[in-house]
Amino acid sequence: MTAALQGDHPPPGGWTVDDLDRLPDDGRRRHELLRGNLIVSPSLTRLHQSIALMLGAALQESCPADLDVTQGVEVRLSRTRAFIPDVLVTELDAASRNPSHYRPHEVMLVVEIVSEGSRSIDRVLKPALYAEAEIPYFWRIETESGIVVHAHKLDPAKRVYVEQARMTDGILVPEPWEIDIPLSRITPRSR
Repeated sequence: MTAALQGDHPPPGGWTVDDLDRLPDDGRRRHELLRGNLIVSPSLTRLHQSIALMLGAALQESCPADLDVTQGVEVRLSRTRAFIPDVLVTELDAASRNPSHYRPHEVMLVVEIVSEGSRSIDRVLKPALYAEAEIPYFWRIETESGIVVHAHKLDPAKRVYVEQARMTDGILVPEPWEIDIPLSRITPRSR
């Protein structure tokens, strides 16, 4: 389960992205920020990680040459807000500097795979904040009853996402580039 840590001794004024840089990397937890509160998520499940891995590989195959696909790299929305999308597509120029974090204007698409402990954050909070930061595309992947991909596009005037497609057979969208991925390509093996 995701927990917001507000310990007895948070930094004065709350946590910032600079504080994140000083946290030790234990390799087992994600550290994100929301309004100066540190959010620590436990290790992700095999299902979650397998979908992210396979989706990233499938996106990379058709990705335009000026973009890059990666996973699990922080996006710093502000001094007190930082999230780690499961998969993200960025400008190649930004990726070429091998960053530990991106700025919102460098990001084209963020993908969040909903986990049991992150439902409200992934369904409501993160999309609202990604839209506020003007990231053009947001996908949410649900896994409760099979894989369902919800593709959203930013309405720049209102700074909210508008759902473009709800896909249960494959990812077929014209933007941010023409993407056609059968869902079987991102479905982990099972018995």
